[in-house]
Amino acid sequence: MQTRTFRITTSPQERPQVEALLEAQGFAFTPEPYYPAARRLECEPFPLGSSLAAGFGLIYIQDRSSMLPPALLGAAEGDVCLDMCASPGGKTGILAGEVGRTGFVLAAEASRDRLATLRQNLRRVGALTAATIGVESQHLDLAPGCFDAILLDPPCSGWGTVDKNPKVLDLWTPEKAEILVRLQQELFARAAELLRPGGRLMFSTCTTNVRENEEQAAWALATLPLELDPLPDPKGFARVPLALPGLDGVLRVGGQDKGDDTADAGGQGFFLARFRKRVDSNTTTAPTGETYPPLGGRELGAKDFAQARDAGVDFSRLPPGEVREFGGKAYFLHQAALDLCARSGLGSGGQRWQGFLLGQVQGGRFVPAARTRALMPPVQDLPASCKLDVDEPAIILDLLAGRSLEAPGGPIAKAAGGKGRAAQDTVGMVGLYFRGLALGWLTRKGRRLLWSDR
Repeated sequence: MQTRTFRITTSPQERPQVEALLEAQGFAFTPEPYYPAARRLECEPFPLGSSLAAGFGLIYIQDRSSMLPPALLGAAEGDVCLDMCASPGGKTGILAGEVGRTGFVLAAEASRDRLATLRQNLRRVGALTAATIGVESQHLDLAPGCFDAILLDPPCSGWGTVDKNPKVLDLWTPEKAEILVRLQQELFARAAELLRPGGRLMFSTCTTNVRENEEQAAWALATLPLELDPLPDPKGFARVPLALPGLDGVLRVGGQDKGDDTADAGGQGFFLARFRKRVDSNTTTAPTGETYPPLGGRELGAKDFAQARDAGVDFSRLPPGEVREFGGKAYFLHQAALDLCARSGLGSGGQRWQGFLLGQVQGGRFVPAARTRALMPPVQDLPASCKLDVDEPAIILDLLAGRSLEAPGGPIAKAAGGKGRAAQDTVGMVGLYFRGLALGWLTRKGRRLLWSDR
């Protein structure tokens, strides 16, 4: 039976509160040894994806093996990273957490449907430091040496997922997989160009096909300005012997490996090879000197944010960057992405990218989306009239089911253009918390609180 795993998406300080929310709904789990945010599910009273923690993006359900590539890439605080084949976004989310507020992750995805899924998942988990672009990564129109670290988890035959997808061996025979081998090499070569000298590149697949794994690593070493950066043994996993010699530090894990810390590690079959770009590589990272079209949209300022600030929205929690309006929607654009625009024309040539959706602009004022918990201050920083902090899941479930609650007492921010107490009671935002853990924004209408996620 496949091991069920997930990771907590919040800061380390908030993990105990997320665990408390899961336990309050009857879930039991144990920590995984290879990644601090990973958990192994032990008791699932109902589907984990229907839990409050999943609904609010506090956890992300993910195979344990698939967490290894971003966790072992070695991205550091402040790094500018590229995830070349990013959907559905689980690995991107890990990278966004690793690089911190000042770092940045550009997540590329060629498929329009998968791009929509990627964006939805990144918004749900609050990945402010990630932006998305719909393009085949081998055709990314960026200057060489733009990135400190790159994750390449390309399309593959998926033979390592046979326990979950029994037909995969029929769908991708060795002969059919050759088209994937060629695509992977195209992506590999482009990754080597985009990586700065000394930067790290992680190549990973969920297949056991040697042509897509060991032979690809050997091809990269022989063809590209890369050298192996040996991987450590991740706790809870056992290495599977490699099919080719001379690849010390390359890692294969199997579907049901027995690691040194668990009786049955589980997880999909995965292949991982980490590289460093040789420092003697001829890579130009300086600006090209070209003039690119203006970014577009309208940058929002203090006047647009005034009413939201009065309601407790904490814009100081945003990383460095800008908030711009595009068609009535407000997006956060990370400063590192803006720098990429200046250096290499990100967004020119028809390659449009998208920042993090924060909310809407209505009547000249910014209104955060209900799930934009990234803009919620610590619960103690809000007055009683602007927060609802609950101890049990029942009240949250009532709100999600469409029931309203009586708003907390005390005056609230005056509605725009309103006068007197009647106007004050008309509309507003109230932060929803579980034992101090930020969940989202409730809408206050009159004396009632509603959950509105439109």
